[in-house]
Parts: sequence; C-alpha cells; structure tokens
Amino acid sequence: MNDIAAATLDGIPLQQSRPAERAEPKWGAVVSLSLGVFGLVTAEFLPASLLTPLAQDLGISEGTAGQAVTATAIVGAIAAPTMAIATKRIDRRHVMIGLSVLLVVSSLLAATAWSLPSLLFARVLLGIALGGFWSMSAAIAMRLVPSDVLPRAMSIILTGVSVATVCAAPVGAYVGDVWGWRSAFVIAAGVGVVTLIVQFATLPKLPPIGIASFGALLEVSKNPMIRVGLLLVILTASGHFAGFTYFRAFLEQVPALGIETISLVLLAFGIGGFFGNLGGGLLAERSLKSAVTLAPLLISIAALALLLAGVSPTISTIAIAAWGFAFGAVPVGVQTWMVRAAPDQAESAGGLMVATFQVAIALGAVFGGLLVDNIGVNSAFIYSVAATLLAALAVACFGRKHAR
Repeated sequence: MNDIAAATLDGIPLQQSRPAERAEPKWGAVVSLSLGVFGLVTAEFLPASLLTPLAQDLGISEGTAGQAVTATAIVGAIAAPTMAIATKRIDRRHVMIGLSVLLVVSSLLAATAWSLPSLLFARVLLGIALGGFWSMSAAIAMRLVPSDVLPRAMSIILTGVSVATVCAAPVGAYVGDVWGWRSAFVIAAGVGVVTLIVQFATLPKLPPIGIASFGALLEVSKNPMIRVGLLLVILTASGHFAGFTYFRAFLEQVPALGIETISLVLLAFGIGGFFGNLGGGLLAERSLKSAVTLAPLLISIAALALLLAGVSPTISTIAIAAWGFAFGAVPVGVQTWMVRAAPDQAESAGGLMVATFQVAIALGAVFGGLLVDNIGVNSAFIYSVAATLLAALAVACFGRKHAR
C-alpha cells in the first residue's frame, strides 16, 4: 500500500480533489440533506421501539416483527451501490427529492399496514430511499460547498444521524404508548414533508457528472484497507442490531421495567449516541485505528454487562447508555476509514460501506430474531458480544498489516 493507506491509521487528513461547483457554500442545501438523513434513520429505527404493540396488533411474534428492520436493510443494501448507476442521467436534485417522497409514502403505508406483508412492502420502499439517499449524500455535499469546508458539511449531515439516534427510540416508544404505534409512523411522514419543503427551497440543480459503473465498485472492493473496513462494518453492525432491535423486549423481561422507564433508558441510549458521534470524531482525528477499535470493544463490554447484571435497572441503564455512546462513534470512524483508504473513489467506497452496513443490519435482525424466538432474549446479546469483540480484534490484527 502507499502513503495514503498508511495515513488511514495515522489520522492524517486527506483532501478531496473535487472542487465545489459554486464558490459560495450552499448551507441550506446541506441542512436539507441532514434533515433527509434524520427522517430516514428515524423511520428505520422506529420498529425497534414499537416491537411489542406492533407485533400484538398484527398478530405476529416479536421476532417476526423485527424483520421489518430486516426488509429495510436488505433493500437498502441493494439500493446503496446501485442508485448512482440507475439514476446516472438524472439531475441529483430530482433524485434526492424523489427519495424523500419515498420516505413520506413508506411511512404512511406503514401507519396504515393491516398485515405483515403490507408492513414489509412499506419497509421495502423505505429501504430504497434510505440506501440511495445515504450513499449519495456525501458525494452531493462535495458539490455544495468548497473543499476547505467539506468536513463541516459532513459534520452537519452526520448530526442528522445523531439526532435521529437520540429521538427515534424514546420518542417512538412514548408516542406509541400514548397514541398507538401507527402514530409514530405518521410523525415520520411529517418529517419527510418538512424535508421536501426545505429541499425544494434550497437544493440547486445538480446535473450528473462522471459515469457510475459496476466496474468502479469492483475496483475499490479490491483495496485491502477497504476490505478491513467492510469486515469491521459487518461484524459491528450485525452485533449491534442483534441486540438493539430487542432492547425493549430485554428491558420488559429482565429488569421488568415499565414503558415510561424504558423510554428514559432508550433516551439515554440516544443521548449516548449523540456524544459518541462527537467523541468518535475527536478520537478519529488523533488515532483512527483507536477510534474504530474501541467503539466495537465498548459495545461488547456493554452487552456482556447486560447479560451478567442486566437484572439491575441501574446497570441496564448505564450499559445501554454506554452502548449508545460506542455505536454513535462507529459511523464517523468507519466513514473516515473508507474515505482515507480510497480518496479518489469516495463515491464507490461510500456505496459499498452503506450496502455492507444494511446487510449487517439484516443479518443482525434475522439472527437476533431467530435466537429470541427459539432460545430467549438473552441469546441475542451473546451474539452481540461475540461479533463486536471480533470486529475490534480484526482491526487490531489486520489494520496495521494492510496499511503497510
């Protein structure tokens, strides 16, 4: 590998060579991307906080209801690397607005779902919007602001993920308890409408540039540092979602908490994620290898604490808050890792990262659901411990080797 790969572990910032299309930064358009990511991530995570009432209303098991997360993840994994190719002749402004329309439609369909197939269809539409929007947002941000303020623009977009992590689980659980689980999806649709309004007002015309192809995806996938990053993503995300999807079921069964307390615990998870995003960014600037190693390791420790002492409400709360902090640091570290590993192929690397992330969500939700239905809720957290610990070991063992 060359000096670029070595810089991945040294925390040396790399500059993207593509200049912004306009000298003046379009901060309103950047905010519209952050709103879009916020709405999509919020809608993606809602089933985790609404699992019990949703399953009861549709007459299915909690493990089966958890596959609403799986459907979104699988489709998102397909949409992430292919959206740029499928829309290569369409103005990017129109593409992003169209994906936000899908957010509104999918949320309304989920709110009116009468069976598992109808719910899964709504979640498929969300997967298309999520994978496409998230994979293309960084490349579009590069065209909205000058290169010297691109990190600030990316920070604003990632804030949408952090705020969604804070809001989705606790607000979904509370709203679902007060007004019913369907009302939470109506609120998600409202967020999508607000996003559309801001996008119409701020996004400039963005004609497609370059030629997206499957060849570029194959080329970047041969990069050893990219492969380490993808292994990190699939282990960490699958381990996280195997446990995260069943937080509510765990809190109801093990420490036996009420819905009000569960909402507060999930809020602690979200707040932890917000500060984890900030902390992960600061640590990544100094030592990227430490950032991407410590985050999954902390998730593993938190999951182990839930298994060993989760019957205590205090320990459960602290462990879930620490879990949120750790997972909040993951996107910043992983995204930085991928961009530094392939700075001239950032769009393809981003598409592969999002695709792998969605596959990992699907694997975690499916495997976690099977474990919960057949063995018990604790078994999902055993997988979380094993997968995230392996992720930390993989980076520690292979990261420096491939950089050299």
